[in-house]
Amino acid sequence: MTLDAVSSDSGDFPLADLHAHVGAELPLACVVQVARENGVKLGVVEHGGRGQKISDDKTLHQYVESLDAYPVYKGLQAEGLDWDTCFSAAAITQLDYVLSDALTFPDRDGSLVRLWRPEVHIEDAESFMDGYVDFTVQVMGSTPIDIIANFTFLPACIADQYDVLWTRDRMEKVVRAAVEHGLAIEINDRYRIPSPLCVTLACDAGARFCFGSNQHGDGIGRLDYPVRIAQECGLEEKDMFVPERKSRNG
Repeated sequence: MTLDAVSSDSGDFPLADLHAHVGAELPLACVVQVARENGVKLGVVEHGGRGQKISDDKTLHQYVESLDAYPVYKGLQAEGLDWDTCFSAAAITQLDYVLSDALTFPDRDGSLVRLWRPEVHIEDAESFMDGYVDFTVQVMGSTPIDIIANFTFLPACIADQYDVLWTRDRMEKVVRAAVEHGLAIEINDRYRIPSPLCVTLACDAGARFCFGSNQHGDGIGRLDYPVRIAQECGLEEKDMFVPERKSRNG
């Protein structure tokens, strides 16, 4: 497996991919090297929370320790509204940042719907959106995260209705919550979200942003969409979130 080159013409601020998943199929050393050659700083994340690969202080420490030799930011992709109860406060401070999203969505019957899966079916799009917006706001205010990822994502079955379903009012509601809780909004290359309108609204509201490829293996460090949207919306370095690095590397 090879890692594609990435466009690194980011304008006035340095590139960082804070949503990179590294698996066994592509060694971290290789990913870091190619990203470095293309001017991209990496933030590596692993899923954490109840029932996840990182589920307690011991596994969190082992994960952080595994990244010590590399010049990367150390992140966690938090799963569930109770993820932080799995860890001590001291253990969480080993991380440079935590991101989460609203893609594991509680259905009316209490079951969890994994919205990124292609088989997801939405019966009533407007009703879904009302609950989804509320849940997104809940995710942003429930636990100590730094980044709201996959912002304004829609399941594949309704993704072509983005401009209709993500009304200005709905966008403003989730943007207000992000700003209120001091969270950075991820501009995501994989799903090409959020839209330019949403980014402009968020910028005007005082939000900060970060870039994420949300890729495993190939595509890590690819930030073509985030760079284009940042340039189109006039984002500057002051608008970008930079993790507070706690490790000695990099």
